[in-house]
Amino acid sequence: MADGNCTQVTHFTFLGLTEHPQLKLILFTLFLGTYLLTLVGNLSLITLIRVSPQLHTPMYFFLSSLSFLDICYSSTISPKMLLDLLKKTKAISFAGCLTQLYFYACFATAEIYLLAAMAYDRYAAISKPLLYKVIMSPGVCVSLVAGSYLAGLLNATVHTSALLWLSFCGPSTINSFYCDGPPLFAVSSSDTHLNEGLMFVLVGFNMMVTNLLILASYACIVVAVGRMGSAAGRHKAWSTCTSHLAVVVIFYVSAFFNYMQPPSASSQGSKKIAFIFYTIIVPMLNPIIYSLRNTEVKQALSSWVRRKVNF
Repeated sequence: MADGNCTQVTHFTFLGLTEHPQLKLILFTLFLGTYLLTLVGNLSLITLIRVSPQLHTPMYFFLSSLSFLDICYSSTISPKMLLDLLKKTKAISFAGCLTQLYFYACFATAEIYLLAAMAYDRYAAISKPLLYKVIMSPGVCVSLVAGSYLAGLLNATVHTSALLWLSFCGPSTINSFYCDGPPLFAVSSSDTHLNEGLMFVLVGFNMMVTNLLILASYACIVVAVGRMGSAAGRHKAWSTCTSHLAVVVIFYVSAFFNYMQPPSASSQGSKKIAFIFYTIIVPMLNPIIYSLRNTEVKQALSSWVRRKVNF
């Protein structure tokens, strides 16, 4: 809450990524291309899954949900960042800042829980193949996706509500290009120890729980694959997991690097790079990783192209 002698700021100004005119133009072109590829790649994957009957399985239901989340949480950051690269003053209203933080926290949290749900799906498919359709029934799949969104909504609500109790009397310049907890704590006029502790605990809890679920699922998968008699069967089982594992490793490493470091001025530059990577680059890479490494997706795409050509 604002103090009696505090005039609450009405907007924040981002320092952004750079002030070099030529570098700003290069970054704008690069990130615009990346964002467009993110939209086209993920929308194409969603559409392909929707129109291909052979992809109407739990695995691809989760994958289409992941693509939708990638579009959403990348879109909370990229459009504003692209506009700011073209402007001299990179300002955002107080309400706009909290809104950006809320939706970013919601979608990012939902994504890590969805990745855990996808690991559980791979465990059920490989370790319990005869019971797979029972374990991963349509109702269970919908519940897992809904639970991911619920976790995101709860996490975002807690962090945003806690920020409303802080005072921001100035300065209003944020050493970042987006609204997130740590950059806002740095310009708050209030004691932020509670907020910092809350973020550390909740981010740590969310990552620990989802990591444990993923590790437990893959531990069971390793045991199940080891019991398979044929090398072809083992190869097929692992081929359905490699894309998911690649996405998990890329996402979690950059997220841990961004949030679990102690806050310091020297770490801000590296954190900006990590944030760019897992909010802008990773959403673009996900459909590419799943398309290039997934035989069923490539076959579905080939079948869809043939139908269109013959039509």
